[in-house]
Amino acid sequence: MPDYDLAIIGGGINGAGIARDAAGRGLRVVLLEQNDLASGTSSASTKLIHGGLRYLEHGMFRLVREALTEREVLLKTAPHVIRPMRFVLPAIPGPRSPIVLRIGLFLYDWLGARKILPGARGLDLTHHVTGQPLFRKFTYGFEYSDCWADDSRLVVLNAVDAAERGAVIRTRTRVTRAEREDEWRLILNVQGRRDVVTARALVNATGPWAGVVSETILRMEGTPPLRLAKGSHIVVPKVFDHDRGYIFQNTDQRIIFALPFADDFTLIGTTDENFTGPLDSVAPSADEVMYLCRAVKDYFRQPVEPDQVVWAFAGVRSLYDESAGKDAAEDVTRDYHLVLDERYGVAPVLTVYGGKITTHRRLAEEAVDAIAHFFQTRRRWTAKSPLPGGDFLWDAIGIRVSQTLRAWPFLDEPEAWRLVRAYGTRVERVLGQAKKREDIAPFFGPLSAAEARYLMKEEWARTADDILWRRSKLGLKVAPGEKELLARFMVQSAS
Repeated sequence: MPDYDLAIIGGGINGAGIARDAAGRGLRVVLLEQNDLASGTSSASTKLIHGGLRYLEHGMFRLVREALTEREVLLKTAPHVIRPMRFVLPAIPGPRSPIVLRIGLFLYDWLGARKILPGARGLDLTHHVTGQPLFRKFTYGFEYSDCWADDSRLVVLNAVDAAERGAVIRTRTRVTRAEREDEWRLILNVQGRRDVVTARALVNATGPWAGVVSETILRMEGTPPLRLAKGSHIVVPKVFDHDRGYIFQNTDQRIIFALPFADDFTLIGTTDENFTGPLDSVAPSADEVMYLCRAVKDYFRQPVEPDQVVWAFAGVRSLYDESAGKDAAEDVTRDYHLVLDERYGVAPVLTVYGGKITTHRRLAEEAVDAIAHFFQTRRRWTAKSPLPGGDFLWDAIGIRVSQTLRAWPFLDEPEAWRLVRAYGTRVERVLGQAKKREDIAPFFGPLSAAEARYLMKEEWARTADDILWRRSKLGLKVAPGEKELLARFMVQSAS
């Protein structure tokens, strides 16, 4: 008998989502990730749960409708790491005239089947707070709803829930070879140590590595119709002081987002260009940084220059491309495709192509449905089941913060908001029975030792970067010396 029913390669949002769904349906699951959870594309997104307003121009109505429907499902199941956000779209002369924008936003609202989020409306930017950071020539625009998400925490919480339902999550575990007979036999490299696991079925959810894994590890025939597209973002000191995001039309007809980020910063992105090269060293180019700065300088009165960038990051999306490379990267669908290879006498493999963070839950449902006939599985269940820490009403986060301040009065209000935004009702597991600040010390910038220990014990954090850039974004606020102290603390705590 094999060790597991299902082995999943890839610890991004799709792999973690499939692991959660499958474990909750009663399957014995192992997830194998060569680095940290969300260490690739899933931590390098624009941090949005959205339908993709611009996809309407390309006629991707089914994709937009599915994504818009998922907005409120995800908001209700993870109200700590996902929150509503209003987006401001200034009107400018050109092919996207105000009447075209109004029609597009009406269609966006109609497709979205909203029950919670408010609809679109016109804005007089000359008398609205969102018009203040903009050049005075922008006098009119629109405001509409989508959601913001902490992308990497969303991945981790899916993995936590999967583990609590019986899945085995193995990070820093690389699949070096796969032998396919009536079951899968996977040869693993666990930081220099060899190991073997067996499974009845396999899922390749490795994102941009899907083609490489299929060809070199799984040794499958044929070249997958995969397009790699790079998206880069920059973070600068905050350009505006309110809670809305902006969506700007660039002169090349692309759109750029400018979003409030980590309290004191503005996130600007994204680029969209074809990518070739090593996947383990993806970074924004100087040209991409300049492109993003120029794009927002056409809108903001306060100039954004490359020397203001405090952090820049890039991710590579895997797109299912049937155009054989003929279409521009931004025109290739963001829809996902699931390809099941099942043959008589050999174990099945399901390959995941494409996908968006917004549709990860639906993708996971369909992935488990696709292999369900090999097992006895339970029904779909994730639509109404909260992620860990998300068991409170979507609009009650302020109440959770107040309760947190009463339970741990030594916290200041910004600390309480950050902790609830990260852990929701599980703040108690982080702070425990602490009565004073000294009980959770020492501190590494805003990060307490208690929080670091929790992340190591419960969320597979192994390095300072795992904590500072994926489990949180405190890397923006922690000095290099504090990071070194944290790294030493983690080594001592793990020994």
